[in-house]
Amino acid sequence: MVKSRKWIVFLTGTLLVVLALVSYFLISPSGYPSVYRVIYYGIERSPSWSASLDGVGSFSSPRVTDLNKDGVGDIVLGAGRQEFQESDTAVTALDGKTGDVIWKSAAENQVFGSPLFHDITQDGVNDVLISGRNGIFKAINGVNGEVIWNFSDLVDKATIGKKYFNFYNPQLIPDQDGDGLRDVLVANGGDVLKQPFDEDRPVGHLLVISSETGKILSEAPMPDGKETYLSAVLSSGLESEEVAIAFGTGGETVGGSLYLCTLADVLAGNLSRAVQVASNESKGFIAPPVWVDLTGDGREDLVAASVDGDVYAFDGKSKALLWKTAIQGTEIYSTPAIGFFRNRDTPGVYVTSAIGTWPNLGFSKHSLLDGASGEMLQTDTLGYFQSSSPVVVDLNGDGLDEVLLSVNYESFSEEGKKIYQNTLFLVDFSTNKKFELQVPLDGQNIASTPWLGDLDGDGNLDIVFCHSTNPTKEYAFDGMSVHRIKTKVAIETPIIWGAYMGNEGNGRFN
Repeated sequence: MVKSRKWIVFLTGTLLVVLALVSYFLISPSGYPSVYRVIYYGIERSPSWSASLDGVGSFSSPRVTDLNKDGVGDIVLGAGRQEFQESDTAVTALDGKTGDVIWKSAAENQVFGSPLFHDITQDGVNDVLISGRNGIFKAINGVNGEVIWNFSDLVDKATIGKKYFNFYNPQLIPDQDGDGLRDVLVANGGDVLKQPFDEDRPVGHLLVISSETGKILSEAPMPDGKETYLSAVLSSGLESEEVAIAFGTGGETVGGSLYLCTLADVLAGNLSRAVQVASNESKGFIAPPVWVDLTGDGREDLVAASVDGDVYAFDGKSKALLWKTAIQGTEIYSTPAIGFFRNRDTPGVYVTSAIGTWPNLGFSKHSLLDGASGEMLQTDTLGYFQSSSPVVVDLNGDGLDEVLLSVNYESFSEEGKKIYQNTLFLVDFSTNKKFELQVPLDGQNIASTPWLGDLDGDGNLDIVFCHSTNPTKEYAFDGMSVHRIKTKVAIETPIIWGAYMGNEGNGRFN
């Protein structure tokens, strides 16, 4: 009997130890069970490499192209210090294999835009077009980081901060100046020196710029005379009259509208024919919209979100409203993500919003909407405010997509000081569960969307993400890290929404 009791004590003790170990390894710091799923997916909880960029932070999202021709995609992103401070690492190219710096480029202010790749020099290596604050828009040689042209050097210096303000994410358009290179459409506007509720804002513009020289080929002021913060996106089409452009006006505290025009309108320098499809008296449209076929008629429709928490879908042909869904009590600064989350009949729309009113924004809310009807299928809160966007991947190979999110944690030290950490989460709609994929790292992410794809061509998923490294600063521009997670997850179906504004960065779901 005594021996039996000893065995019971031994087995009980062993079980407790096993449970403790399981709890230690399988429960993330946030309390979500995660590692068992991570092992199932074949994802390491630590990056394969991490690169530190000292003295800067980023609102930019990484994009990938092979700059050194080693067969592995390299990472390019913008960065900066505080507003109106110069940085020698405002644009950085990192070796995708090692994380080493290939080149870096300086700027006099924050480079918050995400890179657009275009082989301007015709040497077989993509060059970089990238945008930022207060007139920053430049073309950079992809091989060596030398500046090909800088917009602010090509115009009267007096117009910077008076007529030309922030440049947003550019898009390629057909060649307009006959040099054989595709040219660029880009939105410009937003005077950072204006007080939040000052209605007297300088008018924003849509510009067409030569990709080879940086010269302005045409410019068109906003039809309502208001500012713009929205990266314009173009639909498919071969002729300038067929290509629809979605653009928007207004901001966090100033009303604005969402418009559709044609490329021909911009080339003519006149947006008076633009169709106003939505308007709001108190807040505007900031998040870039998305072109996606929701009706199944073979023509792209438009999904857009306003700052005040409304999500819209418009028919691509008639421009009529298909549906409108309000995400109550939130504001939206993130581009919607598109994927096949519940079925493969109609794409779904996944939206990250912030609970509260700017500048007092708290938890992030994440909502899954039916692409056909706008019905809210699922909503949840996870992490604290950031304006990075969700990305989409079928990680478990079941034919349906999951969402990957950058998530910020907030806690307090013993002294009562706020502490920030950042991690990655996966949302699985087939099980209605979410899993932490990454050990939480010190610091936080404000606006940088992760990148998903295959860097080295081995058929397996790679994840690239970045965050600040200062755990005690809310808006940290004094150090950041870029990470690559190399997984053993086979990419069985093409990644359909793996980067900010989609795979190609053009706001189109293909």
